[in-house]
Amino acid sequence: MGKNEAGTQKKRRLVQYANGRSLEEINGTVEVPKGKGFWKTLLKYSGPGALVAVGYMDPGNWSTSITGGQNFSYLLMSVILMSSLIAMLLQYMAAKLGIVSQMDLAQATRARTGKALGIILWLMTELAIMATDIAEVIGGAIALYLLFKIPLVIAVFLTVLDVLILLALTKIGFRKIEAIVVCLIFVILAVFIYQVALSDPNWGAMISGFVPSADTFASHPEVAGMTPISGALGIIGATVMPHNLYLHSAISQTRKVDHSDEEDVARTVKFTTWDSNIQLSLAFVVNALLLIMGVAVFKSGTVQDPSFFGLYEALSDTSALSNPLLIEVAKSGALSVLFAVALLASGQNSTITGTLTGQVIMEGFVHMKMPLWARRLVTRLLSVVPVLIAVLSTSGQSEIQQHESINNLMNNSQVFLAFALPFSMIPLLMLTNSKTEMGERFKNSTWVKVVGWIAVLGLTFLNMKGLPDSIASFFGNNPTSAQITLANSIAYTAIVVIIALLIWTVVDIYRGDKRLAEEHEKAANQKNN
Repeated sequence: MGKNEAGTQKKRRLVQYANGRSLEEINGTVEVPKGKGFWKTLLKYSGPGALVAVGYMDPGNWSTSITGGQNFSYLLMSVILMSSLIAMLLQYMAAKLGIVSQMDLAQATRARTGKALGIILWLMTELAIMATDIAEVIGGAIALYLLFKIPLVIAVFLTVLDVLILLALTKIGFRKIEAIVVCLIFVILAVFIYQVALSDPNWGAMISGFVPSADTFASHPEVAGMTPISGALGIIGATVMPHNLYLHSAISQTRKVDHSDEEDVARTVKFTTWDSNIQLSLAFVVNALLLIMGVAVFKSGTVQDPSFFGLYEALSDTSALSNPLLIEVAKSGALSVLFAVALLASGQNSTITGTLTGQVIMEGFVHMKMPLWARRLVTRLLSVVPVLIAVLSTSGQSEIQQHESINNLMNNSQVFLAFALPFSMIPLLMLTNSKTEMGERFKNSTWVKVVGWIAVLGLTFLNMKGLPDSIASFFGNNPTSAQITLANSIAYTAIVVIIALLIWTVVDIYRGDKRLAEEHEKAANQKNN
């Protein structure tokens, strides 16, 4: 066999070895202007922030925010604000890591850890991505059912076909993908601005809701099975997601940067941060609008079915609405149709970002690479299975029971995010605190370190605190005392395992960073001699 034939066969392999630049096909492919005005320059850097922001407004966010608003009025608005500010800080660090180190978060972590830990971290993050994929399958299938009356089982299978959309997108260039995502974000934003504007909310009460109080994280009262603390944890869990940190550290490298010029690197960090913060501000507005919808659009307590089906029906049910103008518009069916359109747009956006993130962690942690369409097909088919089981197992039950089963699956799948989140946040903070990785100029300042550790430890604590209730919810809305005891045992065992793995990760990264620092110092001494 000749060399050319061998090379061709190697290219045709579905899974290949990969240990090059992050997302090599698009790395450094976008030209950026120099010497132009602020806004023209910002426009060229805009795009990666949008791909990250969609993860903060995916279908998993919708139910928690709307239900939280209906149950507790504007009380949880402060949680959305705090989550968004923490997200801005974490995404800034992730983008900076990618730009300065020329490695994504998975690569930089793997460079300091052993092979066994790398595989564990990869599997954990894959589970988190699949958990968000389940929410996308549910959101997309329900949107197809609501808009086109396609039977739910068929609609679930049709969500697999979004791999064809991904195939088409890979042919048109990364800037066009960014533009499509931005357009879909504005579709979602426009729909909710319109619906909230019609509802004429109490703006004074909404603004006062941005100030946190002791009641925000209280364990009482309980409304429709939700307490303020469980509602807050649901919003936090659906907002700050681990895969976004890996994604941002990779796609921040799509712009061409002269790494021999420190000022060019600094300029890239600056404009990438602007892009990220603007797009995440839009995500914050969408999540705030979702909560306002729960408060102002629906009469308190009228929506008995909190699933997407129930919300869709409520938007066309004049008895469930709280504003005369809304009632008139609802009679035309426009409110419910717009809701379903926004849901479909949200699911398609998340499809793009979830697939890119999967490629980033596979290449970074285990040095393997698959075509994007193949990755998407495998992960989507795996995510379809539990959704189909939920649909088919409740086919003989009442409509509301079917809806609750699907909604519970979506909410319960988010428990994997609680497992995975600390394993992306803590390494990110350690790496961006490192002078070895970031250099003196780009390592985190003192205030970023302090706020970062408070945010990371606070989020980790809240996720662990909510784990027993999250696992108990797998047993349904009314678990028995024996089931609660079992859920607590599973949760506390999981917490011990998580803490042990975190200690392993922290120690490995610390030792690896020290080793790399010594290697750099040795190389510098040899160069000087």
